[in-house]
Amino acid sequence: MFNRLERRVKVLHESSTSVSSFRIPQDLPIGVFDSGVGGLTVLKALQSHLPHESFTYFGDTAHVPYGNRSQAEIQALVRQILSWMAEQPIKMAIMACNTSSALALDTVRCEFSFPILGVILPGARAAVQSGRRIGVIATPATVASECYERAILEINPEVEVFQVACPEFVPLIEANQIFHPQTRQIVRHRLEPLVKAKVDTLIYGCTHYPHLAPVIQQILPSRITKVDPAIHMAIAAAQELDLLNLRSVQGSPRTQFFVSGQPAQFAKSARPCLGFTPQVEGVQLQGLAPLLRESDSVQTVLQR
Repeated sequence: MFNRLERRVKVLHESSTSVSSFRIPQDLPIGVFDSGVGGLTVLKALQSHLPHESFTYFGDTAHVPYGNRSQAEIQALVRQILSWMAEQPIKMAIMACNTSSALALDTVRCEFSFPILGVILPGARAAVQSGRRIGVIATPATVASECYERAILEINPEVEVFQVACPEFVPLIEANQIFHPQTRQIVRHRLEPLVKAKVDTLIYGCTHYPHLAPVIQQILPSRITKVDPAIHMAIAAAQELDLLNLRSVQGSPRTQFFVSGQPAQFAKSARPCLGFTPQVEGVQLQGLAPLLRESDSVQTVLQR
């Protein structure tokens, strides 16, 4: 797994696989991955906060959405993606996916030689600083894990947390159906319990969801503060790079895009977020056949 990385670093302890075992080159890119285009919101925040860094973005579009999958499935997918990233190689991995962060981060972060960061804790910290009645919209898997509720209450036990699972949101975004007539109805239906609960803060508990911000802002009262964990994730990544002396301070930064599904479809869906059509390369993850289900399709979502 680490052959290419080992050729570029000085091994301090041959038997160890911890981050401290390698002197990781500062000029390596940062790996960012998500189930699809959602992680682009994290990528843009990282690029803005770390302008000298290069990035390798991977969208696992052959297996989107992650939110309805089991923990075993998520962990298997994440291991395959991180193994592929290790071969590139990278100096840090960002799980730009709340579902992965909730169900796989603690398990896999000790299995690789580079630091791996998730988005949940930075988002939880920002929300607690903002309000006392915190709403969370997320995938069913993230809600079921109760990761946001635990993180928030650990920071401040007096805060109230209200969670809502939104299984339709990711398929709608991946299919570029943000402004579909039924999308507004679906979003309003999912947000209604949070409005009734009189939340004062809303966490976008999935990196896809900021793509729906134009619709969400029309439905939620303006008094509700919206927290996008991507911004706070970028700050946390910068702090980790500084701590490990891995921040790049010079060179010509570049960003490469890879997907496990259809490159052309991803490029089309990514254009509104990036402001340009990226060049995208397809990658076949070894040992994993596509696990798409009928319920993953946007057609099924729009018929509900």
